[in-house]
Amino acid sequence: MTTRFADRESAGRLLAQRLLAMHLAPPIVVLALPRGGVPVAAEVARALGAPLDLLLVRKIGVPWQRELALAAVVDGDEPQVVVDDEVQRLSGVDRAYIDAQAAAELKEIERRRAVYLRQRPSVPVAGTTAIVVDDGIATGTSVRAALKALRRRQPKRLVLAVPVAPADTVAALRHEVDDVVCLSQPEPFHAIGLHYDDFHQLEDAEVLAALASLAPPGSPGER
Repeated sequence: MTTRFADRESAGRLLAQRLLAMHLAPPIVVLALPRGGVPVAAEVARALGAPLDLLLVRKIGVPWQRELALAAVVDGDEPQVVVDDEVQRLSGVDRAYIDAQAAAELKEIERRRAVYLRQRPSVPVAGTTAIVVDDGIATGTSVRAALKALRRRQPKRLVLAVPVAPADTVAALRHEVDDVVCLSQPEPFHAIGLHYDDFHQLEDAEVLAALASLAPPGSPGER
């Protein structure tokens, strides 16, 4: 099934309808992958009456093709690096490069945490239904890293919800979560942005506005 979305907000509203139909057990927490996932997740959180928080992850690309995900690093008490073994094997990139890039990306994660969250406390995830939202998935390396890190925070149920992703990536990520909601799985899959009428590069101000449109995160709410 192939669906085209007007923009991230409309995709989020469609995603929310599907999630509401699942009657997920409260308390529910929605976690967005910035930047692109934030406006999508804001619509989901609003519809479900759930708090919105961020899951900060940065992709590490192959040196000569930055969009090709080689690994990803996730923020946390113990930052986690997840490597795509097949991409590393085919590219021949060594671990020293990955570690050096991970250190640099952690600095960007720290910057984003300071800009986006400021003094906002993290939402507790243990024992909740945690819904991870992005505006789409291509290879899944960044999302897989985020999900592995989130599992360590012990949610009762982990759900991945995205508007669009290739079928093989969705199938691979099912092993990392309890449920996957993906509205469109086009084949062949070329790029996330091709499935949106408006897929502009989000600025920090737009992320802040989406976060500000909801109450600051605190204790997880019940529907």
